[in-house]
Amino acid sequence: MTITLHKWTSADKVALMALCNAVDRTFLSDRLPNPYTEADADWWLGMVAGNEGKEGVWRSIWAEGQLVGSISVERKDDDRQAIGEIGYMILTPWWSQGIGTEAVRQICKIAFQELALEQIIGQVFPENVASARVLEKNGFRLEETKTGAVVKDGKSMDVMVYQKKNMDD
Repeated sequence: MTITLHKWTSADKVALMALCNAVDRTFLSDRLPNPYTEADADWWLGMVAGNEGKEGVWRSIWAEGQLVGSISVERKDDDRQAIGEIGYMILTPWWSQGIGTEAVRQICKIAFQELALEQIIGQVFPENVASARVLEKNGFRLEETKTGAVVKDGKSMDVMVYQKKNMDD
């Protein structure tokens, strides 16, 4: 299966809205609006266009010629070092086919190169075993588990924090 990443453009608005309204939100942060509206898509695509290659890299994930997800690495505010945070989502019918693993491999290479990062971190809910495995397959190592670090659906949730250093490539 061929998995490719593409830069998001304003022409992708309808596809982005469909993706964000169809994705399983079980393991996503509350940061993604629900429902995902045209105004949300306009704002996000504008933010991406203005920050691509500077504050982050954002890509659509394609498999077999279909849009199946989204992935990004965004620079974190840290005066001490250049750190990015990875996030991704894939439509449920495409889970467990190696798409996430390949998309993470590709975006890390892009992010380390374009953003001059020292490391990339990924935060995963402990119940999201598949996502933790995707990170581990890409050389991420479990750094810590933060208790009650994230609020999701009004509840405090633990997160496992993984990191990948640039030299790990």
